[in-house]
Amino acid sequence: MAEWMLEVLRTEQKYPVSFLEAERMNALLGAVLHPDPHNGMNGYLVRSLYFDTPDNADYRDKEDGLELRRKLRLRIYGPDAQTAKLELKEKQGDDQRKRSLVLSREDAMALCAGDPDVLRKQDSEFALELYGRIRQQNYLPKCIVEYDRRAFVVAENDIRITLDSGLRANEANLDLFDPNLNCYPVGELGLVTMEVKFNRFLLSYVKDLVSLSNRTQASVSKYCAARVASLGGL
Repeated sequence: MAEWMLEVLRTEQKYPVSFLEAERMNALLGAVLHPDPHNGMNGYLVRSLYFDTPDNADYRDKEDGLELRRKLRLRIYGPDAQTAKLELKEKQGDDQRKRSLVLSREDAMALCAGDPDVLRKQDSEFALELYGRIRQQNYLPKCIVEYDRRAFVVAENDIRITLDSGLRANEANLDLFDPNLNCYPVGELGLVTMEVKFNRFLLSYVKDLVSLSNRTQASVSKYCAARVASLGGL
């Protein structure tokens, strides 16, 4: 299949909220903003396979509080997906650069099995960059993370607000497309992560809508939260 690459530059802020607060925000956002077309009654599934080095350098960079950090992941929105997005996220504080390479299911399954050579056949400089990074630093599949997402959008400034709940993970089975993947719960029960993403600046009415001035921003990493049980203070 032909591959294609997406690049997103934006600010990303994360706020922990309770389940009840998330339900209130869901109703409020749904009444004012445009719901993501993939939203169902309970949102939609997000499942990602994260890669890391043998000494878990990306995990340690986040845990050590480094300002510059990155994550490499393969993402789908359901086990029956026929494509997957291989994403490189590079962050400095709230600022984020995310580049995504769309792969066929077959090529994505090869990556799940630890074979990055499929990237060499892609007609893309970004694919070759990812291949070089994986080979040089020996990136390996490490952990699957999944959760349920409800999303709302505003076209101006590429504003996107998401409510992510039911965080769960699996470090034993790294088959991203397994329809019967069994995951264990991660983090505090009932805690929801609200993410506010925008380009350049956040419109004032959206800021007021989600009451950002009254909230405490948190540095939340779903990948690190999923791996803390096995890696702890590595």
